[in-house]
Amino acid sequence: MIRAPLLRAWAALMCLSLGATLISLWHWPPALEAVAGVLVLSLAWLKARIILSSYLGLDAAPFWRRGFGMSLGAFCLLLLGLYLLPGLL
Repeated sequence: MIRAPLLRAWAALMCLSLGATLISLWHWPPALEAVAGVLVLSLAWLKARIILSSYLGLDAAPFWRRGFGMSLGAFCLLLLGLYLLPGLL
């Protein structure tokens, strides 16, 4: 039954990709464009977590999954800050 978790992960990746595509194609009002960027970045973060956990097998190694998750979270927060910085200046 190794195929079932990978198929579920693949289906989740496809749904998240579709969601990010729909968000990016939607015509957002200028006041909400930052919200769209945050949503797309959040979906990318979720996709990266799925890839790390399911495809790289970090579900079996909680210590490494936590370390990669913290690094990924810090990187996504950095990207979020860089994305939102021009709007704050």
